[in-house]
Amino acid sequence: MNHKLMHGVLIVVVIIFLTLICFFVPWKMVHWGTVALAPAGTVTVTGYAESKEKNQIATFTAGVSVTKDNKEAATAEVNTKIKAIIEAANEFGIKAEDIKTEYINVYQNQEQYYEDNRQKTRPGQWNVSNSASFILRDVERAGSFADTLSRAGATNVNGPQFSMDNTNDIENALLGNAISDARKKAELVAKAAGKKLKGIVSVAEGASSGQVFPMFREGGGGGGGGLQPGTGEVTKSVTVVIEMK
Repeated sequence: MNHKLMHGVLIVVVIIFLTLICFFVPWKMVHWGTVALAPAGTVTVTGYAESKEKNQIATFTAGVSVTKDNKEAATAEVNTKIKAIIEAANEFGIKAEDIKTEYINVYQNQEQYYEDNRQKTRPGQWNVSNSASFILRDVERAGSFADTLSRAGATNVNGPQFSMDNTNDIENALLGNAISDARKKAELVAKAAGKKLKGIVSVAEGASSGQVFPMFREGGGGGGGGLQPGTGEVTKSVTVVIEMK
């Protein structure tokens, strides 16, 4: 038997063998298994914590406005008055770094008149205004400071706007509470799913907030001792991913 004939016979035998396997092997009973990259079971929850804190600062804006025929005279008077207001604030105890000049505004009115039955305009008086903002850190004295600004010559006083100043320590304290809140929620989810918590995979901090509102004594209004700083809420939220088993 030559080499080519033996090669042909071998091929025929292999084909017959494979055909028999296809017909007689119980393929339905063979378990092939699977290969997949699946993430571990996790639960994602949001934790929240809040604390009511006394407002720390009060912000005021005091302005001066003067109208005169002469621009230089009006500007000089405004500058003198705003300087007097700042000096009064210094004497009250406001530090230089808590005082900021806001803006100076100079414009000339346009007067309307009639001539030969025609409406015309001509330059009128000069309006000059300036303002400064103040941060009061002793918030219990807000009413007294408002009176001080008015007595110093301010033609308009806006404030106080009570708010928090530095909430870093408060937020750090709330962070642990927010994570604990998230874990309690995750335990409820895991229990409902018939599982247990394993460990924290990741923690992402949410935005913090400190919403504040001024409060007033009855009949207090906006001056004297009637102002109360009130409280604000400092909040902290976290998104936590926890593995389940």
